[in-house]
Amino acid sequence: MTELTTEFFAGHGGAQLALHRMGKGRPVVLLHGLFSSAAINWVKFGTAAQLVAAGFECLMPDLRAHGESAAPHDPASYPADVLALDAMALVEHLGLTDFDLCGFSLGSRTSARAVLGGLSPRRLVLAGMGLEGLAGWKGRRDFFIDVIDRFGTIRPGDPAYVSQQFMKTMNVDRVAARLLLGSMADTAPEDLAGVTMPVLVLCGDKDNDNGSADRLAAALPDARRATIPGTHMSSVTVPEMGAEIVSFLTSPA
Repeated sequence: MTELTTEFFAGHGGAQLALHRMGKGRPVVLLHGLFSSAAINWVKFGTAAQLVAAGFECLMPDLRAHGESAAPHDPASYPADVLALDAMALVEHLGLTDFDLCGFSLGSRTSARAVLGGLSPRRLVLAGMGLEGLAGWKGRRDFFIDVIDRFGTIRPGDPAYVSQQFMKTMNVDRVAARLLLGSMADTAPEDLAGVTMPVLVLCGDKDNDNGSADRLAAALPDARRATIPGTHMSSVTVPEMGAEIVSFLTSPA
């Protein structure tokens, strides 16, 4: 397996954020999902290894309040769109001018917000995301805040139980996570006209957690749609995830 290295960089406002690297070649920035980490989303199940084998350098930050990155408890550390601001800080820190950008779930949301904020990847992958996950974020935010507020008391059969158990597994800092959830705003569907680069909208065949991937693809100027096996949680574990991303990023313009 190609060596995985870890370093740190200054995110927005100076927060110390972890960056995991694997491979050499064309840079692709990979942003993981909520309550997860680069190691779980991209490394553990082989997606990063597939990209490395295809000639990419995987640049995989742990988002603020996740993984090995800082999880401050100061509300001032969570201004509006802070994750998008962190993504921009990473690109500036690395001096990237020609790169691809790939997100899963919260990472997709962050990627779209960063592009609308001025980031210009050659190609963009939005995985585990539907239109309502961008345009109707308040509902998802309120769901996860409820999980945090009822943490430890949610029983099997409750729709929030799986999220509670995943938070336990990942040892999530609930104070920081709650602050982070409040930093995110909705993205109006009409604003997606500003995402002009080619986009792959990639979703599991049983994944409706963030709404309709078909509607998201239709709202983007230059998008293609791909479906892989799985639910929101399981789709990151299948080899089809990496295969579809590699196929899109290496396809002719």
